[in-house]
Amino acid sequence: MTSAALDHPAHVPADRVIDFDLYDFPVEGLDYQRSMREILQSRPADVLWTPHNGGHWIARTHDTVAKVLADSDHFSSRRIMVGPYDDSRPPLVPLQLDPPHHAPYRALLQAALSPKAVGKLGERARELSIELIDGFKHDGHCEFIGQFAQHLPIAIFMEIVGLPASDRPYLTEVAEAAMRGGTEAERNAAGAKLMAYGMAKVAERRANPGTDLISTIVQAEVDGQPIADFPLTGMILLLLLGGLDTVASTLGFYAQFLATHPEHRRLLVEQPELIPNANEELLRRFAIAILAREVKADVELGGVTLKAGDMIMAPTPMDGLDEHKFADPLTVDFHRVKPGANATFGGGVHRCVGSVLARTELRIFLEEWLKRIPDFAIKPGTNPRVSARSVATITTLELVWDPGSVK
Repeated sequence: MTSAALDHPAHVPADRVIDFDLYDFPVEGLDYQRSMREILQSRPADVLWTPHNGGHWIARTHDTVAKVLADSDHFSSRRIMVGPYDDSRPPLVPLQLDPPHHAPYRALLQAALSPKAVGKLGERARELSIELIDGFKHDGHCEFIGQFAQHLPIAIFMEIVGLPASDRPYLTEVAEAAMRGGTEAERNAAGAKLMAYGMAKVAERRANPGTDLISTIVQAEVDGQPIADFPLTGMILLLLLGGLDTVASTLGFYAQFLATHPEHRRLLVEQPELIPNANEELLRRFAIAILAREVKADVELGGVTLKAGDMIMAPTPMDGLDEHKFADPLTVDFHRVKPGANATFGGGVHRCVGSVLARTELRIFLEEWLKRIPDFAIKPGTNPRVSARSVATITTLELVWDPGSVK
C-alpha cells in the first residue's frame, strides 16, 4: 500500500506516512533493533506518521527522540502508550506526571536507588550472580532467561521492596502478560492482578511497616499529606513493572549477542578492563524500550507540525543506532569512545530512576559469567524469539557449553 493510499489527518503530509506497527513488526533473527531501524530508514524523513494503533508520529533520529524526551513543555507523559487509553486507571506515578508534579514522587524512588544504596545492592547482586552460575555451570547448558535473567535483577528488586522470593514465579508471569499479552484485555487483566497484589502489600505495610521501599512510600507525605490510594496504586504498579521486566529483558539481548559473537566474548575474557565500556556499548546497541508522549501544544519537529492531542513514539533503539551520532552504529565496538551517550534509559525529567542499579547488575553479569563460562553458544535446533510491545524481550534462550571449559 502506498503512503498516499493510507488514511491520515489533514496536517500530516502524505510523504511522511508509513505502513508500520511499532508493536508488531517482523524481526529478523533476534535483532529487534536492526529490524526496526531498517524499516524506519526505508523513509528518509526525521519524523514519520503511521495509521496503526490509533495513528501516531514516530521520531526516527537521535535529534528527534532527544527533543521529544527532553521537552516536557510540548510533550506530555500523561499517556505513555498509543492506542486505546483509559484515563480512569491510576497513572503510573511518577512516570505519567509532568513537571513539577512528578518531582516529590520521583525523589522517594531516587533515595532508595542512590549510588550509595546501589553500592550495597551491587554486593548482593554479585553474590547472587555467582551462586546462580555456579549452580548450573557444570551442567553444560541452561535456559538463560528462566535460570538467570529472571532471577538476578528480580531477586534484587524484591529485596528492595521487601517481597517474598516465593512470589517471584507468579509476579514474573503476570508482569510478562501485562507488558506483552496478546490482547488489550489480557494486558489489562494482568495489570489489574499486579495492582491488587501491590495494594495488598501496601495494606500489610500500613499495619506493620518495615525498612523496604514500599514501607517508605506508604509512610511518605507529598504536600503535607499521605499519598492517596489512587496515585499510590499506580506508583506500586510502576515499581512492579520496572523491577520485574526491563533488566531481565536486557540481559537476554546481552547473552544472545555474546553467544553468537565469540570474538567479542574472547576480548572481554582476555581484557576484562573493557567490561565497563562494553556494558555501555551493549546498552547503546540493544536498547529495548519504545516511549510515547502526547503533544501538549502545536510544535514543529523534523520539518512537520505536530498538533496538540497527537501522539508520538520515541523508540530508544533509533537513538543509539543513528549513524549521524554513532559511526557504523550497527557494529558493536567495545573500544567505542563514549558509547553511553544515548537514550537507552530515556531522557529528560523521566530518565529511568533505576539506571544506576541496572548498569551495575548488567556489568556484574558480564564480569562473573565470563569468568566462569567463557565460551558458550545458542543450543542448535532451538528457536529463540523476540516478543515486544513497549519493551522487547527474548522469551527463551537455550545456551550450551563444554562443561570442561568452565572455571
